[in-house]
Amino acid sequence: MNIGKTGQILLADIGGTNARFALSQSELGRGDFDQIGPIDYVKVADFPTVREAISDVLARRSGSEQPHRAVLAVAGPVTNNRCVMTNSPWVIDGNELQPALGLDSVHVLNDFEVVAWSLPALQPADLIPLGGQDGLPGEPLLVVGPGTGFGVSCLVDRHGARLAVVTEAGHATLPAEDEREERVITCLRRRLGHVSIERGALSGSGLQNLYEALAEVDGAQVPQRDAAGITKAALEGSCPVSGATLEMFCAILGSVAGNLAVTFGARGGVYIAGGIAPRFPEFLMASAFRARFEAKGRFQEYLRNIPTRLVIKPDASFVGLKMFADHNVD
Repeated sequence: MNIGKTGQILLADIGGTNARFALSQSELGRGDFDQIGPIDYVKVADFPTVREAISDVLARRSGSEQPHRAVLAVAGPVTNNRCVMTNSPWVIDGNELQPALGLDSVHVLNDFEVVAWSLPALQPADLIPLGGQDGLPGEPLLVVGPGTGFGVSCLVDRHGARLAVVTEAGHATLPAEDEREERVITCLRRRLGHVSIERGALSGSGLQNLYEALAEVDGAQVPQRDAAGITKAALEGSCPVSGATLEMFCAILGSVAGNLAVTFGARGGVYIAGGIAPRFPEFLMASAFRARFEAKGRFQEYLRNIPTRLVIKPDASFVGLKMFADHNVD
């Protein structure tokens, strides 16, 4: 941990459409959400640059102590403290923003890296248990998240030094666990070429691809549906193919999460985040998710001891931003 001065910090969660900003008082070791001030919501399209958006937010808080640091979460890849947003014209460059805004430091982090930082501070009310034991203190914590894409990050703590490992695991090849999944993936391969975890199943577009492939494999005529429509029809029980799609989605999520747990040695726990799974916690709990998570042959006991939890806290990213800020004091 780097030790330095404390004070107000600007925290931001920046997506392609919306950006959210808050001010927080830096206190070492405190990642509490109650230490984070009110959140300002900004439409990205209303400002040509992120600098102008931040300046507007700070101007409207003119009565507050101005921040001396900023930690920004962005929905995109970060290289050298810089992110070129995929779905907006904003370029988030910490090294340019720092002098432009008169700040001591600006850290730009991938959004899933920030979720990983939040994990040690999440409370029982923020989580739904999905099986397993208590986890081992000090061991890696893994978070996976199906949403617009499939995010994966792992928080590693060694002798008080923390590092969130950012990955592109969503673009790894989707594995099949049984003959039916092999047939579905064969169908997807004809359509997509390479079938990744993200495009083949574990994202909004992946859920839609899975639905269409299952219909083809089963020779069923189904209406076109997006991810929300598939989920709704599955939960209502009005469409057998939608129901089978959501069942397979949960089973694949369990297999992939288990694969990543043994890959990272995540014996501290595995967390499911993102925008999709929190919409159907009861369905997920009743599905094959946990059985498939543990189904690793000789390593079944290893997986059985690892807890899996569903993150239901809507502003977990701000907890992660605060945890990172307090752990990395300039």
